[in-house]
Amino acid sequence: HVQLVESGGGSVQAGGSLRLSCVASEYTSSRYCMAWFRQAPGKEREGVATIDTGIGMTYYSDSVRGRFTISRDNAKNTLYLQMNGLKPEDTAMYYCAIRKRAVCWTPAYEYNYWGQGTQVTVS
Repeated sequence: HVQLVESGGGSVQAGGSLRLSCVASEYTSSRYCMAWFRQAPGKEREGVATIDTGIGMTYYSDSVRGRFTISRDNAKNTLYLQMNGLKPEDTAMYYCAIRKRAVCWTPAYEYNYWGQGTQVTVS
């Protein structure tokens, strides 16, 4: 079955950087979406960035555009999120997800597989 394992979270000061990684296993398809979502306490899970694995097109939320970069290493089957210029409002649990259909900027419930999450705290 599909497994997604995130890593790279931690605690940083405002203005700092982190790189999240997500290793995906057991999923093979010619084209699908991979995404990073986040959820802060008391808030809904929100999309941060997505990538269409077939054409490489990326999408970002307005709140992170210009600061975060999503990328994928096909050989390693790994998804990344480079986060620069971190702000306290970026504090959340970050989740990696896969959607089987290649329409990427959709709500969280449209995604089929999820990792366990990695905590990011910015102070």
